[in-house]
Order: sequence, then structure tokens, then C-alpha cells
Amino acid sequence: MSPEKRKLGRMKRFRIYAAWLFTLVTLWLAVCVATGIVAAEWMLHPGKRALTNEDGVLASAIASRSNAALEDVAITAADGATLRAWSIRPVSGNGDAVILLHGHTGNRAGMLGYADLFLRHGYAVLLPDARAHGVSGGDLATYGVLESGDIRRWFDWIQHADSPHCIDGLGESMGAAQLLESLKAAPGFCAVVAESSYASFREASYDRLGEKFGRGAGLGRTLLRPAVMAGFEYARWKYGVDLEQDSPQDAVAGSRVPVLLIHGKRDTNLPPSHSEMILARCASRTPAVVLWEPAEAGHTGAAGAEPLEFERRVVGWFAEHDAQP
Repeated sequence: MSPEKRKLGRMKRFRIYAAWLFTLVTLWLAVCVATGIVAAEWMLHPGKRALTNEDGVLASAIASRSNAALEDVAITAADGATLRAWSIRPVSGNGDAVILLHGHTGNRAGMLGYADLFLRHGYAVLLPDARAHGVSGGDLATYGVLESGDIRRWFDWIQHADSPHCIDGLGESMGAAQLLESLKAAPGFCAVVAESSYASFREASYDRLGEKFGRGAGLGRTLLRPAVMAGFEYARWKYGVDLEQDSPQDAVAGSRVPVLLIHGKRDTNLPPSHSEMILARCASRTPAVVLWEPAEAGHTGAAGAEPLEFERRVVGWFAEHDAQP
């Protein structure tokens, strides 16, 4: 075969390979865009877990056991959504209050165990249903973009209703991230505790998508990055929600509120690296950000894995900072 024919053959094969590669890349990008849109819709519309009669009975029993008054309360968010909560006030309390924030697809009843703990130590507690969760209004869950303002309104409600000496906060998973994000809007917390938070919604998205395909955040940051980008752009275009704003690590770095981070070493839902990233981002901040990583705890499982140590650390964290001017 002449050199010219060999050259033409190589060019033909190259064009065929290039066409196949272009087709595969196009199909992959199309799959990523579709995946991002579906993921964004699911995250923004998580589905509500309604309160049950049993939830109300349990709340009443916990309040009665601590000689406290249980009340259903509501506020109106900045966008007009009605947000609802339980307020439980001990008759003879310590003068401080704690806002308890639940996780993704949960509701206020999931925080009753923590409410029982704090009531035993004399704290008043407020257990809100996050927007688009439980019986609260709101069409979208925005993971801190709107919820930070909601938490500020709950903070103001407690101040006006009870005038406590200190208002603290404890959040689990999504509630932890929303609590940290709210520090920009509600800088008056005396102290907060955040268990199993993510560092930023983008980093959490990398992890979650990677997990769906049986891999970790590495896959999300590389081959599935277009899906994350597509989901963010879709949420911004269709709903006007900029999820890039949701960055608990940035909020903590810019805050003066003392923060205790808790993240179980066995957490496979959101790996401990998220809280470690927050800690690293805030290493030089004053007052200090502290991280506790219980070795046997899974996602939001510190209280179950080490109940006495959890109580000692969390109640002690609040007591230490509530006693300061």
C-alpha cells in the first residue's frame, strides 16, 4: 500500500474515532444534565413527613415530665410562608433557650429526644418544622438560602416571647447546616452545636451523586461534575434559588458565635471530612471552633453511640458560653 493510501486510511480511522468520542461525550453530558435536573427537583421538593397523633402525645409526655408548658406556635417568613413549631417552656427554668433543628425529610418530632435532654437541664426549647417540611409552609427547601432568615425570625420570636438570658442552637444534618448558615443572619446566638453538617451544598452534592453510583465524592467532582453544575443552574433558572450561597464553612468563618461541631467517624451519609473542612477553614478564628468525632457514631448518631459523653459535651458547651457576658 502506498504511503498516500496509508495516510488516508489513518485519517479515516481518526475521523471515525473522533465521531464516536463526540457521540459518547454528547450522550454523557445529556445524561448528566438530566441527572442534575432530577436531583435538583428532588432536593428542592423533599416531601413532607406529617406529624402524627403519637408525636403529639410524646411531646406532651416529655413536657409533663419536666413540668413544662407545651404550645403550638407559628410565625410568618419573609416570603409569606407560615412556619410552625412546638415551644416547650419549663415552669422553673434556667433562663436560657435552645432552638432544635431537624434533618432532611424529617420534622420537629425527630428532635424530641434532644428536647427531653435540655428540659432536664432547665432550658426552654423550640422545635420548628423547617420550611417545606412537617406542617410548615413553603414550596421549596433551599438548605439555608431562605432558612437562615427563617431561623432569624424564630430567634426574634423567642427573644420577644421569653426574653431569655441566652439563646443557643442545635442542629442535626440539614438542620446543622442551616443553623451554621444562619449565623450570618442571627449573630446573637450564645453558642451552637452542629452535628453531621456539610461544608457547602456543592461539596455535599459531589458526595451524594457519587454515592448514588456506588462511589464517593471523587466521582462527583470529576465525571459527575457536569450533573452538579446542571442541577445548580436549573435551580437558579427555574426557581431563582442560588445554592452556591449555601456554604456553612464560610458562614462560620465570618461569625463570632462559638461552634461545637460533632461528626461521627462512621458517618457514610456525609463523611467527617465536611466538618473537618469547616474546622480547617476556621482554624484561626476566635472564639475557637471545636470538633468532636466519636469513633463509633454514624450519621447524627453521637447521642446514641455515646449518650453520657454527648450530654457532657453539649450541655457543657452551652453552659460554658451562656455564663459569659
